[in-house]
Order: sequence, then structure tokens, then C-alpha cells
Amino acid sequence: MSDKLHLACPHCAAINRLPQERLSQQPACGSCHQPLFTAQPLALDTESFNRHLQREEIPLLVDFWAPWCGPCRTMAPAFAAAAATLEPAFRLAKVDTEAVPQLAAQFGIRSIPTLILFRQGREVARQAGAMGTADILRWARGHGGYV
Repeated sequence: MSDKLHLACPHCAAINRLPQERLSQQPACGSCHQPLFTAQPLALDTESFNRHLQREEIPLLVDFWAPWCGPCRTMAPAFAAAAATLEPAFRLAKVDTEAVPQLAAQFGIRSIPTLILFRQGREVARQAGAMGTADILRWARGHGGYV
């Protein structure tokens, strides 16, 4: 990788080039000036998912979930807490499989919640079932973050 990372803005979707050393310094988007990291999982649709998957150079950890799923709702606060801890080494996001069924089909989601970790656009790890914050942190870090 180069000394500059590409990061998609969670607010305006602009692609930002950021020196690696600034990753942990609360960087802001060059276009909309909003923070590039929000300490919250991003809700992604097909377009924003593809933008983050294809353009970002930090690992993307995605929670595939549905609003009617009890274990998904139980895990949501743990995943949000993990986002606050794992950023900026990871970008955390959520995909509602009811609202975006084509992504669930594309990635063969058979049960929810399912976490998938992507690195450089490719799936590197998958875990089905609800987890607590400590388990999410351990699992994600076990597969390596950016910094």
C-alpha cells in the first residue's frame, strides 16, 4: 500500500486520500469537512456498500442483520460499542438484509446476524451468530486491522 490511504466519507461518500499517520488523528473529509470516523457503524445500501468495499483501504467489518431478528437486535449495542473501539483500524457497517436483499444473496447470507470481514474488497473471515462486544473485538482483531 502507498503511504496514503483511500477512505470513503460516511457523510458525503467522497473518497479522501489520507496519510497513514493521520488515521488516528480524527481526520475530516476534504469535501464536507465532517469526521471520517463516527465511532458508530454505518448503515449501508448497495451503492454505499460497494463504494466502501471497493475504495477503502482499511478492513470493512459488516454486520448483516434484519429488524425482525431478536439476536440481531441483541447484538446491535455490542456492535456499536465495537465500532467505537475498533475505529480507525476497521470501518464497521451494517447491512439490513430486508432492505438490501441483493447483498444478502450476493454473499450467501444463510443466517443472521452474520459478520463478514472484508480486506481490499475480498472476504477474509465470516462468523454467524450473535456475539458480545468482547467477542466481536477479539474476533476482528484476530483477523487483523489496519493499524
